[in-house]
Amino acid sequence: MANNAEEIKKFLRARRDAVRPSQVGLANYPGRRVPGLRREEVAQLAGASVDYYTRLEQGRLTSASEGVILSIAEALQLTQAETQYLRDLLRPQPRRGTEEAPPQQVRPDLLRMLNGLHDQPAFVLGRRNEVLASNDLLDALLTPFNHRPPGERNLLRWMLLEPAARSLYLDWAQITSEVVGVLRAEAGRNPHDRQIAEFVAELRSASPEFRIWWAERTVVERTWGSKRFNHPVVGRLDITYEALSLPGDPDQILFVYAGKTDDDLEKLRILASWYAHSAPHLAIAGKHTAQTQRHGTGEQDPRRA
Repeated sequence: MANNAEEIKKFLRARRDAVRPSQVGLANYPGRRVPGLRREEVAQLAGASVDYYTRLEQGRLTSASEGVILSIAEALQLTQAETQYLRDLLRPQPRRGTEEAPPQQVRPDLLRMLNGLHDQPAFVLGRRNEVLASNDLLDALLTPFNHRPPGERNLLRWMLLEPAARSLYLDWAQITSEVVGVLRAEAGRNPHDRQIAEFVAELRSASPEFRIWWAERTVVERTWGSKRFNHPVVGRLDITYEALSLPGDPDQILFVYAGKTDDDLEKLRILASWYAHSAPHLAIAGKHTAQTQRHGTGEQDPRRA
């Protein structure tokens, strides 16, 4: 991610451009040169001086009090997730050491719980959208992450770069852009994480959609919701989901899916039965792929997430 000053400037400008005058009770008179708010209007709405807000948006100020942050958030009509992102930018955590964080691991008890959910797809995501663990039904619904090499289990990379993901999600653009927004929030919480910066650079190079969505600076927090699928085995499938933070593992999120109706629940059971017969063949294919990659690159162990 860019340094704080640059990101503060781009984020505030993007959010200011997104607010129409009529949304905050201002007249949108003919001949207005900007579709969004002007700096002086944001300053007025936030109860700050024009000079102060201008220096803030230009990146000449890189910190602010909680009261100022909340006033600006209200003026720009920021969501809760966007407000937290602004807070992360203007009240950043101290820089940590340069050593890479150790690979994330899922607790054995949590793994057993995932595998015990037979009618509900479930998985654990890490700080860069890595699928740290998933049960068989999740693999049946999305893609067999458990049979992929460890370095290729990233949910966002799969959604952006593999054609099967675009066919699977009926609302692919909306869902994928939201996951990009989740990564933006994570980058704000960890502005000095080199691996996040490298991941963003990779996706910007590989995906034109990612470049557009990343530049929009939309911030999303995982909570709950629904998704619509067109699955090649069971057809139309609607699910609801809950995203649960793990108190003992703050950088891990547990996702649990459920069928939206009794018909969707029955389709999940059919999918589980189909996958039980297909999984052995997938395991053999996944093992062959991993061996081919190790021989091709000279790597002895591809376990880095």
